[in-house]
Amino acid sequence: MPISTGTAEVVPDPDFPQRVTLHVNGVPSSSLDLADPGFLDFEYMQQMAAFVALLPPGPLRVLHLGAAGSAFARHVEHERPGSRQLGVDLDPRLLELVREWFALPRSPLLRLRADDAGRALSTARDASYDVVVRDVFAGDRTPAHLVGTGFAAEAHRVLRPGGVLLVNCADRPPLTTARREVASLAEAFGPDAAAQGRLAAVAEPAILKGRRYGNLVLAAVRELPEEPAHDDGSDAPEGTRDGVRDDARAEGPHEGAQEAAQSPLGTRDVVERPDLRDPRLGRALRTLAVPATLLAGADAAAFAGTAAPLATPAPDPAT
Repeated sequence: MPISTGTAEVVPDPDFPQRVTLHVNGVPSSSLDLADPGFLDFEYMQQMAAFVALLPPGPLRVLHLGAAGSAFARHVEHERPGSRQLGVDLDPRLLELVREWFALPRSPLLRLRADDAGRALSTARDASYDVVVRDVFAGDRTPAHLVGTGFAAEAHRVLRPGGVLLVNCADRPPLTTARREVASLAEAFGPDAAAQGRLAAVAEPAILKGRRYGNLVLAAVRELPEEPAHDDGSDAPEGTRDGVRDDARAEGPHEGAQEAAQSPLGTRDVVERPDLRDPRLGRALRTLAVPATLLAGADAAAFAGTAAPLATPAPDPAT
């Protein structure tokens, strides 16, 4: 099927008739189960879902940079009904077709906008999203204006305190791009991001060991206002880590946020942020159908090592 930027094709799964894969210019872009909106096939999306599960209960505001078939947006709405999401894709005809082909949440639950992802991010309001997802490729690379410290700073700006940026980074050994992307996130999200459990990288072990090309999920969390910059919890009150009581942490995911979850969307009474060193996150990733390894805290800093942050090029005034 012709689209504005090339071709799109829906390929049925021969083993599961209700499952389809959307190919854009011959490349698998989205995989959906037409009967199960919560289904995620791609491993990196399953990994992203584990991060979203750490956020306090209730609806979310999510910005998807790179919408394609909106598989992840369908999943978010299934898990967190009432969420407000914006999917951005450069191809207007593709967005028309996926509305026709797939049972996507309707506006205002999911709005689809034909736009450049960088422009959409730059025009978003400050502190307006709980989650920003970057999943944009031109061939096997992310466009340069969506990589680096400038992009990361813009994502930090539009995230609410405690919100999370999720990045799909495709790389090959020795993972130079991924390491530089993590360094870019660390620069934009603050020098204590790794030490405070606000920075992470996830991938299958074979990818992290440099054995093959593949996808890594990189994550960064916006700090809370006036958040203490204690590196390892040593300056936090006794019995806490990053200001969260150890007994409350052990009670289960965000037990203290139940009252906040009842507030109208966008007016939570209690602001929390996920700690990406949380053992539950590592356990969830290890127990996926294709197990993944979590590098958070000091491990994330070690992964970046001495890699230099990437500079985001200035926008092309012609676009």
